[in-house]
Amino acid sequence: MQAAHIARQTINTSSSGDGSSAVTDWQGNYRFAPIRESQTSRAMTTRYFTDMINAAVSDIVIIGAGSAGLSAAYRLGKSRPDLRITILESAVAPGGGCWLGGQLMSAMVVRKPADAFLREVGVPYEDEGDYVVVKHAALFTSTILSKILAMPNIKLFNATCAEDLIIKEDQQGVKRVTGLVTNWTLVSMHHMDQSCMDPQTIEAPVVLSFCGHDGPFGAFSVKRLESAGLVKNKDMGPLNMSKSEDLIVNNTREIFPGIICGGMELSELDGHPRMGASFGGMLASGEKAAYEAMKVYDSLDINDGVVLGTKVAVQSLHAF
Repeated sequence: MQAAHIARQTINTSSSGDGSSAVTDWQGNYRFAPIRESQTSRAMTTRYFTDMINAAVSDIVIIGAGSAGLSAAYRLGKSRPDLRITILESAVAPGGGCWLGGQLMSAMVVRKPADAFLREVGVPYEDEGDYVVVKHAALFTSTILSKILAMPNIKLFNATCAEDLIIKEDQQGVKRVTGLVTNWTLVSMHHMDQSCMDPQTIEAPVVLSFCGHDGPFGAFSVKRLESAGLVKNKDMGPLNMSKSEDLIVNNTREIFPGIICGGMELSELDGHPRMGASFGGMLASGEKAAYEAMKVYDSLDINDGVVLGTKVAVQSLHAF
């Protein structure tokens, strides 16, 4: 009886021009409210480009929406709703390598104590003693994405990549990363066989980079810093799961003024061992990066996204 009632249920919305012609009828008369093609286009483009305008000056930009980048975004968005956070992901689908476990298998292994983060986000798991197992890695990725995208202070631009870093000197003469050069990924990947398309920029006092070690944009930030002569990469070491995760988390840090690096991209800089299909280090590295980002951001004297210098140094200058 209940199923029959649901099947025949008809719902009319309020008034004419406001969805009143929409009908929910599972007996063959389901009918949508009318729409013009131009309405769809305007609904998407106005919101997308408004988001781009607002993100042109962000407080924090995160490059890479894999497990580490998403964990950082969650911690930042929850802890600091006052900050404008922009996420760039080069792929259409955010999540990086965290839609599956290892070698195209479903389960996701997370070593303790990173299971605490799973509980906070609301991801169920099986407890195996020293580690826990999420039945499908996509359960973690979809759950944390749903939480992040609902936060009003976070905007994700997927299919959008970082093409370069913006590096300038602040008023104290300190050279620092002050933002990113961005482009749509498909445009960036076809500079060589199409007319070169100029990018645009996002200014931000703090950048977090989690670009991983594989793929066309792997280890983007540390490679760019090395090519600019600002760091020296040691290249990722061979896999050693028991050592890698501790090293990655404990060494997640500001690697150059204005940019914090974590996840497997950090292994390319420091030479840490490859981590393998254990994800606790990625989640905890993202959290550690978030805490570092808040500390760095709060130490800076910022005017409309422009870093004047550290608060201590700027105050010292004003004292004289």
